[in-house]
Amino acid sequence: MLPLNIPVIVAGALVPLAFYKFVISPAFLSPLAKVPSAHWSAPFSPLWILWIRYRRRENRELHAAHLRLGPVIRLGPNEISVNDLTGLRIVYGGGFEKGDWYSIFDNYGVPCMFSSWHSRPHSARKRMMSNVYSKSMLHASPVLARQAEIILYDRLLPFLASSTFVESGIDIHETWNATAMDFITAYQFGLKNGSNFLRDVDNRQHWLHLYYIRKTYPYFTQELPRLTRFLKFFGIHLVPLWVDRANRELEAWTKDRCDATVEYLKTSAADEKDIANEPVVMKALLSGMEKEGTIKGDDSVLTNTLLKYPELSISSEMIDQLAAGHETSAITLTYLSWELSRDASLQDALRAELHALSLSPSESTRSLPNSKDLDALPILHAVVMETLRLHAAIPGGQPRMTPYPSCTLGSYSIPGGVRVGAQAHSVHRNPNIYPDPDKFDYTRWMDDQNGYSAEQKKERDRWFWAFSSGGRMCIGSNFAMHEIKLVIAAVYTNFRTYVVDDEGIEQTDGYTCGPRSNRLILKIERAITP
Repeated sequence: MLPLNIPVIVAGALVPLAFYKFVISPAFLSPLAKVPSAHWSAPFSPLWILWIRYRRRENRELHAAHLRLGPVIRLGPNEISVNDLTGLRIVYGGGFEKGDWYSIFDNYGVPCMFSSWHSRPHSARKRMMSNVYSKSMLHASPVLARQAEIILYDRLLPFLASSTFVESGIDIHETWNATAMDFITAYQFGLKNGSNFLRDVDNRQHWLHLYYIRKTYPYFTQELPRLTRFLKFFGIHLVPLWVDRANRELEAWTKDRCDATVEYLKTSAADEKDIANEPVVMKALLSGMEKEGTIKGDDSVLTNTLLKYPELSISSEMIDQLAAGHETSAITLTYLSWELSRDASLQDALRAELHALSLSPSESTRSLPNSKDLDALPILHAVVMETLRLHAAIPGGQPRMTPYPSCTLGSYSIPGGVRVGAQAHSVHRNPNIYPDPDKFDYTRWMDDQNGYSAEQKKERDRWFWAFSSGGRMCIGSNFAMHEIKLVIAAVYTNFRTYVVDDEGIEQTDGYTCGPRSNRLILKIERAITP
């Protein structure tokens, strides 16, 4: 009788079992097997989509796959992508929670509103601050108006006026980063405790350097968290240690402002004579936290996070808002400046429209335009909307997890626990809604010129997804729109711009993606009054 070779027997049993589990089941028996695959390997392995993301080609590759295969496609063994209105409503309308992909947006070791996995704690946080970001509040706010007046007239316009002597041009992306940071931090902390990056060149460049050198490394902790932690245990750092140091410095910078604002509110706010120093967002958050603790106490869904670690939670919320608030607006302003600078006739038409607002720094009485008058300018609104469509500041995937036990997307039954997402890059390039979708055509949004029917207008607006949708859409969308319109109105009333170097403006792929090298050089000239 031949002796038993146990290892051979075990291997012989495990090989077919593994083949069944990793090949047969995902490819033919899984509920996802019916979903068209963006790549032949998608049913068996996530390596294709991981490689695509690592190379920062996700948006273009997924868009091409959707054009070939339809509105629902499979990206990996447990991941799909959607690209139609029905899918957007189902996934982002409620019931699909976030997952650990968003933990990278925790700060100081605690979550913020954006990184909260579940809808209930997100809603509780949102209620504390949503009012100060509402359109009606922003347009009626004397505090924001005063802050905007100072930032535009005392900082931005003088800086651009001095730049007219710079023959080689200026880095406009850095300028818009500084402008957007000054706007959002003033609204958060008050003008005196916010940034002054338009004037403080050294601090601005140091801060932006710290912020942008980290940008490629979240890939590892978001897409490969287990591997990243495993290798780190053995001293192998996929995310370099200097990234952690940069994060800590940025966190310390923000916490200093939070602490200074709290101290200001306790000691000198009552005697303040300039309303520009009112910290609107911080006041709302502090008031909301006090109300939540008083009314709900230990029954609050925020008991173990925001109420347990109030100082760190405040700082986490503030750094998330200032990061998102400055980066996305700066990206949009950069692409908008690029499109205007390539079209002199469009600049002239916009300037003629803006002239009635009297946004000149030489006016004896400095004042901002009425918000309704600003919103009523058709060319200004159209160029902003078309920039957001074609160059969405967050064009990449915004993943959610399918609910248990299952859901239906398109004609497919999808089990719970599957990663699913959509991307604005593809949503905004539906040729049936936006003809010639890769062309910058601001007349799409000018209803007195484009000849759109009522139904075409509705469809155009339904497919606009620059700020996401549903209960977790961008809380700062109204702030961003108002800020961008104010900045463009002030600048292009008084100056003309020309492209000197746009080597870095090509859009790349990723979750957030600005100009490829964050570089666009514009020549600034004084405008001729129309």
